[in-house]
Amino acid sequence: MAYLLQQLANAVPLAALYAALAFGYSIAFGVTRRADITYGALFAFSGQMLLLFTDVGYNRLILILPAALAFGAAISFLYAMGVGLFVGRSIIQPLVAKSPNTVIVAALGVTIVLMESAWLAANMRVLWLPPFLNASVVFWQDGGFQVTLTEIQLINIGFMMVIVVAGGAILRFTSWGRIWRAVTDDALAAELCGTSASRVFLMAYGSSALVATLCGILSTSYYGTMDFGAGLMFGLKVLLIAAVGGYSDPLKSAGGAAGLGVVETIWSAYGPLVWRDLVVFSLLVFLLILSRRERAIP
Repeated sequence: MAYLLQQLANAVPLAALYAALAFGYSIAFGVTRRADITYGALFAFSGQMLLLFTDVGYNRLILILPAALAFGAAISFLYAMGVGLFVGRSIIQPLVAKSPNTVIVAALGVTIVLMESAWLAANMRVLWLPPFLNASVVFWQDGGFQVTLTEIQLINIGFMMVIVVAGGAILRFTSWGRIWRAVTDDALAAELCGTSASRVFLMAYGSSALVATLCGILSTSYYGTMDFGAGLMFGLKVLLIAAVGGYSDPLKSAGGAAGLGVVETIWSAYGPLVWRDLVVFSLLVFLLILSRRERAIP
């Protein structure tokens, strides 16, 4: 029983990460209507920039670790957000307007550029953060077995829950949320009613990039490192999760993603680890087939 409770506790950080990533991705997909692996690349890129500039701050600027982490997080945020806004405005938006299917190819090109740029900037080194905020918080105890999470896990859970809850409130209760829904339903009709679909596109893509950047920084702080393989794996899972949820409701996508995080963690605890990703992707494809809608995306 205690072991199961510990595994459920372990599932919460991963569920929170998946939920936040799926929420952010759904916002961008609402206006692009095309699969975009750039989202996973931005997630990984922000983490790698955090590693790189924390290393610069600690080893070159001789900052103490908290200051080096803050320096790395600030520069990572600026870099990743700058890249996200540039890609959204200069690459994705023109392609969506003229040739939507080329978005997938362009996203692959952007991903390769970001991957190689980060790899060269790090001088082809794998960087790691030193452990911090690793003190255990005990939730339950059964004899000598304790159900715990670390401080950094709890901080990450809190921030990611804030992202989802605050984002959901903005979409539901603000005028921007209503305008976003109008553009995602019918951009031309929204334009005829006086809404700038172009501006909404950029705001939605920027919001999505913001979520990917924050999640990349937070998860790298917890895991200690980040690579593009992990970023693209997260991005692909989120893409399929959001597809099952129908993309139209970011909160629904976030809820489905959180459920997947629990399933993945339970499988890792009780099933063969080598089959975990196969099982997860098979489950997502199966759910996607069951939830398939007979509606063409223009």
